[in-house]
Amino acid sequence: MRKSPLLPAAILLSAAVGAPHPAKAVEGQSPAAPQTTQPPQTTQPSSGTATTKQKTKKPKTQNNSFLDGWHKAYALIYDKADYVDGIAALRAMGYDDNADVATLIGYASRKLGRYDDAKLWYDRALAADPNHAQTRSYYGMWHAEQGNLLKAKDDLEKVRQICGNTECHEYVALKEVIDGTRTY
Repeated sequence: MRKSPLLPAAILLSAAVGAPHPAKAVEGQSPAAPQTTQPPQTTQPSSGTATTKQKTKKPKTQNNSFLDGWHKAYALIYDKADYVDGIAALRAMGYDDNADVATLIGYASRKLGRYDDAKLWYDRALAADPNHAQTRSYYGMWHAEQGNLLKAKDDLEKVRQICGNTECHEYVALKEVIDGTRTY
């Protein structure tokens, strides 16, 4: 059976038309639950040096709690464009070092014009997962908005390497931003 070259274009068009907000076509709605069941707890020992303790059991309710918090923040940011409350909801989750959480905080910060904050959060996300395609894509958009198209193109190449192709949502969205055919 011969495949039609129009099929991928039709699928992409139907996905774009069906998405009420352009970001929804790029950002996943359910990130991977964090490896720990609770956010790191910072304690202050008597010596005055802060330490971090993490619990490693995985009760199902904790992962549900993470996903519930994620979906609440996601809706605030992508559905309501309420970036301030979305950031607050993400920060309240206590998973600042989760790549998905940090990326979404970076995105919301960028949408608020807080470019220094966005850079900090994208860097934090990449520290947690250097191969996070969504972060690389959003960071490339950040670079494009800063006028640094060479760095945005470097990020585009990294997204291509992570995805293994030029058809993943993260690659397509960043390419369109670089080409000037999409604002994000």
